[in-house]
Amino acid sequence: QVQLVESGGGLVQAGGSLRLSCAASGRTSSSYSMGWFRQAPGKEREFVATISRSGESTYYADSVKGRFTISRDNAKNTVYLQMNSLKPEDTAVYYCAARPGPFNIDSDEYPYWGQGTQVTVSS
Repeated sequence: QVQLVESGGGLVQAGGSLRLSCAASGRTSSSYSMGWFRQAPGKEREFVATISRSGESTYYADSVKGRFTISRDNAKNTVYLQMNSLKPEDTAVYYCAARPGPFNIDSDEYPYWGQGTQVTVSS
């Protein structure tokens, strides 16, 4: 089992940047593929990005491709989401999640979740 804690959210103007972190404890994070998801008010949770256990493979939602970068440091048991060129529509609670298998874009495939961190982008 793994515990996840997100940090790095906040308020930023459109066009700005933020870097989210997700610290994992418990079983080593290198055993898990990791994903970032987000949920805006009144909307369903949606996939943002995912990364393989080794960090060699990544996949992004079309809405963030070219602006967001997912990475991981297995020595630090931490996954990151670098968010650039932020838009007001990126405003949401961002969650990291872990699964003991290949990466996946389906949130139902992730058994472990963090508590979320709020990202607000002002226009």
